[in-house]
Amino acid sequence: MFQQIFNWRTVIAVVAILIVSGTIFYSKYLAGKIAREERQKVEEWVEAGKFLISSPTDADTKLAAMILTENKSIPIIETNEKDSITKYINLDSAKIAENKNYLYKKLSDFKSQNKPIEWLNPLDSTQRNLYYYGESLLLKEVRYYPIVQLVIVGLLIIITLVALRSSYRSVQNQVWAGMAKETAHQLGTPVSSLEGWVEMLRQNTGNEKIVTELEKDVDRLQLITDRFGKIGSKPQLEEKDLVKQISNMVEYIRKRATGKVIFNINTHGEQVITALISGPLFDWVIENLLKNSLDSMEGKGNISIDIKKNEETVHIDVSDTGKGISNQHISKVFNPGFTTKKRGWGLGLSLSKRIIVQYHKGEIFVKNSEPGKGTTFRIVLKK
Repeated sequence: MFQQIFNWRTVIAVVAILIVSGTIFYSKYLAGKIAREERQKVEEWVEAGKFLISSPTDADTKLAAMILTENKSIPIIETNEKDSITKYINLDSAKIAENKNYLYKKLSDFKSQNKPIEWLNPLDSTQRNLYYYGESLLLKEVRYYPIVQLVIVGLLIIITLVALRSSYRSVQNQVWAGMAKETAHQLGTPVSSLEGWVEMLRQNTGNEKIVTELEKDVDRLQLITDRFGKIGSKPQLEEKDLVKQISNMVEYIRKRATGKVIFNINTHGEQVITALISGPLFDWVIENLLKNSLDSMEGKGNISIDIKKNEETVHIDVSDTGKGISNQHISKVFNPGFTTKKRGWGLGLSLSKRIIVQYHKGEIFVKNSEPGKGTTFRIVLKK
């Protein structure tokens, strides 16, 4: 799947580069062609004006007048030998009336855009005019067209990549769900068999202690099987007491931790705090967070669980005094397969996020972390 996405990205990038490159070159060719034609039109316009002055009675004055009146797209400014503006056409009259400097700003722009056309009065050789002209609207559109197309192509690429990424995530979620259900199925048979063996041991006296401990382990395996079986299916959410739910899980982890780890639960004076959860899946999330905290502290330190209810949500902060998470890793901790441990698949936090976000419509994130001082994970649930 990774290879397919990489190939698609490569193909899209190459096609985009070819489209944009071809557009830029062709637009430059068109812009150059239009610019040459516009200069020729301006030269004809200047010659037509010169012709009307030198031959006012000639029969071709109609053609010259037509050339002068036909130019309605190319802005032109006429200046005399003192560089004073004497005439202009195809400029915004409203802006000229509003701003006296508008004409001179346009003149400055035209000087930087095109070389002026010089004209000597045939009746007065001392009169020398210069004609500066700008770009027509058509020429501007042709010049800006590649930029517009580049934006459009960029948006299409982004949309395509987002679609591919969404498709990949959907496939990935299906794979995780399939693996979880298959694991639950594979565990089901041996767990059932173990339950049968426990019942046989129970019938014989003297095995009470062994049976009690075996029952705990079998119940634990049954719980794990139940959790995996719920991945990929919409769980049934029930209103449960979070204080009791979390306390039970803390007690379970406490028995498996060293005596140097201190656990603390703060409920801000509340005895009962309820929320809609799936008990087995929510326990899995708390267990993952507590185990991560134990691993980060390497056998000693403090783990604090702060449960606080607000008007519409409940915040659960799981904090430890472990080694913390570096800034470069904080954004990756929920990625499937990411782990800093020597052992493990890096699936615990990824599954935890899936359980909280997709199944409980809540949030889970790293509230804060500082290397050498500890980490706080926050879960946000709806009341």
